Amino acid sequence: MGMDDIEKLSNCTGFDWDKDNIEKNWLKHKVSPVECEQVFFNQALVAEDLKHSQREKRYYALGLTDDKRFLFVAFTIRKNLIRVISARDMSKKERKIYEDQT
Repeated sequence: MGMDDIEKLSNCTGFDWDKDNIEKNWLKHKVSPVECEQVFFNQALVAEDLKHSQREKRYYALGLTDDKRFLFVAFTIRKNLIRVISARDMSKKERKIYEDQT
């Protein structure tokens, strides 16, 4: 993550939720918006998602919910708001990366 990206993230003032993404995350992975938001307030690793950054810059966060659930959260930043695209439980590989770096 470059300095510009870090500054963009640190300037975020909240979340921008799309009702279809909320529904998709709940139906596919049983992840609530509250859990997604908790990841950003707990110790999270954030990186640019180069593979999925065609139309706009995308990022992902690896982090914990308040209940210690390990989540992968894909998101973008629009007008100083974090817009969650998708969320799911971390894979074993992602969890190892998270545990090794925190």
